[in-house]
Amino acid sequence: MSEQGAAPYGDPLTIPFWEAARRHELLLQRCADCGGWQFYPRPFCLRCGSAAVGWARASGAGTVHSQTTVHLKVIPELDPPYVVALIRLDEGPLFTANVVGAPTAIGDRVTVAWRERGALPPLPVFRRLDEAPGVGADGGA
Repeated sequence: MSEQGAAPYGDPLTIPFWEAARRHELLLQRCADCGGWQFYPRPFCLRCGSAAVGWARASGAGTVHSQTTVHLKVIPELDPPYVVALIRLDEGPLFTANVVGAPTAIGDRVTVAWRERGALPPLPVFRRLDEAPGVGADGGA
């Protein structure tokens, strides 16, 4: 069981990520041997091949690397149009996520926010760094 009494979410490799999301913390894997950061979770380091990967708290800050506006309804919980971006996290990995709030452009600085999903762990979303914090159940979109 998680800290809040909910059943674990995700597969065995991603449970630590989702448990941290429940606390509104962004965790990434980090290699104890070479120091490399990675996302998506894997049982080994992509940089050096070591199995000594653990979890470390990320800053949650990054830069919009690429983005697109989605105009089709893909899931019931998200009404178009909405922005999906590749965020180059300050730790190095690219992270695909919804961008909420004020419009962004490639090169803009962003920070993690959280879209609540009831009993499920919240989803990390991003907003412009200069925008006031706080993302509600709809992600602020």
